[in-house]
Amino acid sequence: MERLEPTIDNLAKAIFTVNRHAKTALNPSFLYLLKKKTIAKLLKEGKARKVGLHFSRNPKYSQQQSDVLVAIGDYYFHIPPTKEDFANLPHLGALNDSYRNPVTRMPLSQAKALLQAYTGIKELPHQRKKTYQKPVFKRLGESY
Repeated sequence: MERLEPTIDNLAKAIFTVNRHAKTALNPSFLYLLKKKTIAKLLKEGKARKVGLHFSRNPKYSQQQSDVLVAIGDYYFHIPPTKEDFANLPHLGALNDSYRNPVTRMPLSQAKALLQAYTGIKELPHQRKKTYQKPVFKRLGESY
């Protein structure tokens, strides 16, 4: 597998891939952390821009909630807003279903490797859960 350069287009494709896989992963927390840290770094470096606020499609506790729309190259992503975002960004209303990010094909392992190299975050090897061990019953007076 070839190593990709961290260009804006490659990073956007990698975020798209990681985000798509995180939605169905058994343990999505690391993938979402990788997405969050990458977008934060791109915003800090001026390689991404915040476009505005959208109403969230699946708000928590059935309350109305907004997400920040971030543009990275030809791709758009949503991140949680800060208090400053509500003061500084225009509200774009409901999500526009007519726009879709360009379809991209990138292996998840390659996307994770690129984003990890860019952000410097390392994934901790997940620990195996303890397997259930059946209790051993012995008769009164017996010893094992």
